[in-house]
Amino acid sequence: MSNPFREDLVSRNRPEACSIVIFGATGDLTHRKLIPALYNLAADGELPPQTKIIGFARREKSDEEFRAGLEELNRKVSRTGHNEEIWNSIVQNIHYHTSEFTDADGYKRLAERLDAIDAERGGKGNRLFYIASAPEFFDEILISLKQAGLNQAADGCWARVIVEKPFGTDLATAQHLNRVVNDTFQESDTYRIDHYLGKETAQNLMVLRFANAIFEPLWNSRYIEQIQITCAENLGMEGGRGGYYDKSGALRDMVQNHLLQLLSLVAMEPPTDLSADGVRDEKVKVIRSLRKWDTVEKVTENVVRAQYTKGSVSGKVVPGYREEDRVNPESQTESYVALRLMIDTWRWNGVPFYIRVGKQLPKKGTEISVHFKSPPGVLFNALPGGVPGCNVLAIRIQPDEGISLRMLSKIPGTSLRLEPVKMDFQYSTSFGKASPEAYERLLLDAMAGDATLFARRDEVEEAWRFIDHIENAWHQSPTPPPMAEYVAGTWGPSAADELLDADGNQWRRI
Repeated sequence: MSNPFREDLVSRNRPEACSIVIFGATGDLTHRKLIPALYNLAADGELPPQTKIIGFARREKSDEEFRAGLEELNRKVSRTGHNEEIWNSIVQNIHYHTSEFTDADGYKRLAERLDAIDAERGGKGNRLFYIASAPEFFDEILISLKQAGLNQAADGCWARVIVEKPFGTDLATAQHLNRVVNDTFQESDTYRIDHYLGKETAQNLMVLRFANAIFEPLWNSRYIEQIQITCAENLGMEGGRGGYYDKSGALRDMVQNHLLQLLSLVAMEPPTDLSADGVRDEKVKVIRSLRKWDTVEKVTENVVRAQYTKGSVSGKVVPGYREEDRVNPESQTESYVALRLMIDTWRWNGVPFYIRVGKQLPKKGTEISVHFKSPPGVLFNALPGGVPGCNVLAIRIQPDEGISLRMLSKIPGTSLRLEPVKMDFQYSTSFGKASPEAYERLLLDAMAGDATLFARRDEVEEAWRFIDHIENAWHQSPTPPPMAEYVAGTWGPSAADELLDADGNQWRRI
């Protein structure tokens, strides 16, 4: 029997030293996520020696000023704390390059500087370009990289690109961006990042399903009643986010990428191997199998959109969505969306998948819950209180990453009464350390050439194709489905509860 964990797959996550060029280096993503992620990799001994970091942005800064700003925030947000010795081991390999994103000469100077840094500090010539700028500059950066020859690697080296979300705003823009990317870098060198897939529990989904014989035989419509995916946020439009969010909304900002990616991991068939394309082939099949909600009637029946009104979250009074800073007072952008999805495959025939995501909900958390069918009630239905619910497998993506299984047990005593109990597993307590941040794993994978946790071109386009049907029903139909409302600090509109009531189900409280 062949070993499924072949040597080429076991060793695939060995990263190589490279020069990481971050476009949009003065932004929040770089300071709060990317640099702390690289620092934590160094603290854990995972960052390859001689890795160089070059920030590319428009503001005038010296290397020293750029480093000082990064250090200040790293002290506050680093997962592993801030160690002066570790910081000093990487800070001399951090540089800043001033240029407009549209300045061709700036890219020529970048190429010269990269060669000079390699010559001075030692380096193999590998290049990893991370586009963390505003989306309107994606095209220009990619085209300029090609014009400067930076998309071509020297012999024995590689050049790769990481593109942040949003990857398009609909199918047409995603297809355009894909053409630009693939005209600059090969698909195998293109990494469309979705930080949800870097979270430990999301990575563990395949292991949970395919490495445990107690789950995979039950993972189908014969035993599963429904599956829910909830992504709750207890924040609104703080930090001036309203201007961006009002042009996007919950469906495009979260469902198209993060939540459909989680859905595909939950619903996929076993891949033929653990290679990047082996896994992604199965994921894209799930998205292609989603039943299309392509008419106003289907969207009205299966999708709920809503905006929050003035309310209280965590004891603080907050304004309604339309009263938020930089939000159109007559906005038709949803801050909450709930969907009923059906996957037309043999495995999932008749099983509803419910997804909901919203702003200004009572708490923050992302969870996948698998609700198993109840066994025949001939033995216990006559007991006082009957059978209190079904078995539920809850997979917590954030916070407190872990897995719990809800099952029924007899309450100790002389009478026969049933009560739900939980078997609970948490990464932090079981393994004695906190899980790495998502960007740590994803940056390491990009340096290793492992695209398993990144979206492929056809995945992105299939997801947009599904989402566009819903968006068109909302915004292009002469009789669009109504916009519901919910009070900030509650779990969403009554219409979302009615969506599940129609199937005899209820939302699980996370």
